[in-house]
Amino acid sequence: MVGIFDLAPVIILLPFISFLTALAIGNRLPKGGALTGITATGGSLLIAIATAVAVSGGRVYTATIYTWASGLDVVNLTFGVLIDPLSAMMLVIVTLVSFLVHIFSLGYMNDEGEVGLPRYYAGLGLFSASMLGFVVADNLLMAFMFFELVGLCSYLLIGFWFREPGPPSAAKKAFLVTRFGDYFFLIGVVAVFATFGTAAFSGSGSFPALAEAALLGEAAESVRTFGFEPQLWFTIIGLLILGGVVGKSAQFPLHTWLPDAMEGPTPVSALIHAATMVAAGVYLVARMYGFYALSPTALAVIAFFGGFTALVAATMGVVKREIKQVLAYSTISQYGYIMLGLGGGGYVAATFHLMTHAFFKALLFLGAGSVIIAMHHTEDMWEMGGLKKKLPVTYYTFVTGSLALAGIIPFAGFWSKDEVLYETLLHGLDGNTILLAAYAMGLIAVFFTGFYTFRMVFLTFHGNPRSETAREPENVGMNIKIPLTILGILAATTGFLNMTPVAKLTGLHIEFLHKWLEHGFTGLTVEHYGELLHDVAGYGATGIELSPILPGAVSLGLALAGFLLAYQLYNVPEPVAHTDRLGSLKTMVYNNYYQDEYQVWIATGFTQPLARVASKLDQGVIDGVVNGVSGVSLFAGSRVRRIQTGIVSNYAALLTLGLTALLVGLGLMGGWFV
Repeated sequence: MVGIFDLAPVIILLPFISFLTALAIGNRLPKGGALTGITATGGSLLIAIATAVAVSGGRVYTATIYTWASGLDVVNLTFGVLIDPLSAMMLVIVTLVSFLVHIFSLGYMNDEGEVGLPRYYAGLGLFSASMLGFVVADNLLMAFMFFELVGLCSYLLIGFWFREPGPPSAAKKAFLVTRFGDYFFLIGVVAVFATFGTAAFSGSGSFPALAEAALLGEAAESVRTFGFEPQLWFTIIGLLILGGVVGKSAQFPLHTWLPDAMEGPTPVSALIHAATMVAAGVYLVARMYGFYALSPTALAVIAFFGGFTALVAATMGVVKREIKQVLAYSTISQYGYIMLGLGGGGYVAATFHLMTHAFFKALLFLGAGSVIIAMHHTEDMWEMGGLKKKLPVTYYTFVTGSLALAGIIPFAGFWSKDEVLYETLLHGLDGNTILLAAYAMGLIAVFFTGFYTFRMVFLTFHGNPRSETAREPENVGMNIKIPLTILGILAATTGFLNMTPVAKLTGLHIEFLHKWLEHGFTGLTVEHYGELLHDVAGYGATGIELSPILPGAVSLGLALAGFLLAYQLYNVPEPVAHTDRLGSLKTMVYNNYYQDEYQVWIATGFTQPLARVASKLDQGVIDGVVNGVSGVSLFAGSRVRRIQTGIVSNYAALLTLGLTALLVGLGLMGGWFV
């Protein structure tokens, strides 16, 4: 009898089949294969939910599906699945968001004259299948392969409208910037194999377990560190893999591709930001957290860059005019919070925020898509206004997502974001100044988040219409409203899955996600985790008793302050651009702190000249030496070849002359003659 875990590969295969179907016969299917994609992702969602129920007691399932290289002296290379509470949770998130995006696309991609719909739905199917394959991968090499496939799909979908100038450029930028980070990821994969002889995530022979044993002195002889101290070498490996995470999850300084990626269709943006491309990076850190927990330096780097990214991206969201641009910088900032939580020792808190963010950010992007449809594809918020009465379903669901994003109680973002900040502060009070600095940056970002979020709401939906299109917007259909309603309910309620502050104050057992994920550390024992964080990583049990009330109140107060400032400035009939008063500061922030220009300068002013010097060195010196040696050999050979006449008498004469020359030479050197 087939069990639910045996159907795990089907979760991936169904979207992949929809990809093949749309690619092969999409032109002959209704809506270019949309219904096939909806059916496939709906089937995957049902199996994913059943799988999540099956692992609710902490059960872990692993299976090798295919061995593609065996009998090697060092490693065996395999494809397999790993189903545990973490991957089961992510499977539900990815399949649900993908399912709703497919439904939403029926209403968004139905403009007359729209071409390439089979290509669009084929891309969605492959994108979903790639991310699902990444989620269930049981080893790092398999994860890397699907990681790259996710990047390819994002390139294809961001550049879907390739006949326009913007999308192809944005697609190339996304592909190249993330490839830069993936270069380090690939080196990290090789280093893992060279160090441990395995890339498995789970089990006593996995690389996190071997690394843990090596640090505890139990398996040092089976782990190669190439002359480095084990702690330092594991940190180097972790930071190399982190390069891919920084690129995919758009963390500073490799965040510049994500705002440009808004050139793609809005449903694609929702899928990228909520459940696939950008989520892949932070999910990888969560999957490898048993390994990262062994390195205090790697965790500190993750936390610091997460807090810094959260703050910098939030400031950029304050001045943007386009609604999708605001949401793009919001995504960068929120994934910064997730990285802050992971680096701050809050594994469950960060994973919790990954889940809540997936729902409220998918809601906000799809809500923005509804607005864009109504506005005939106008994205400038200063041309909107007054849409509250015209689009009531979009408005109320969008406000729900905005309250969750800003972290207003009791919406989902409040519980997850505040738990991230609380865990970081708690571990930072152990004397870790880097964590305290990261916490401070994350806390300041809360104010900016509240401000830019409700600036976006008031400019879009409140006040008087500021254009003819806003006065007479287009109506949206049920295939737009249904996904918004479902995501709106999730954005309002999923925070109740892990109400840590209430649990600490009342003693009630309402930390459901903590119980769900307590077995999520693949390769590490649950009992050893607290000891590991304290003794090895320097985080954990400090004896400090810190009530969550005061940190939560400060965070909520900052979010409300941002909301009230936006209310004061923009909830008026005719708002004005108050940010213009910032002058040159606004110009700098609006231009993303000139990060694009800086990176172009590095490429053209430093990397390219260096590459030219290296090319000249290669061609002039290295190739010159090689060509010179070969030239001497060819010249000598051409001269020696002339004595090969094929005439016996010539060979006899040469032998005689050679022997005579040899005897004369010996006589001159030895002073005697035979």
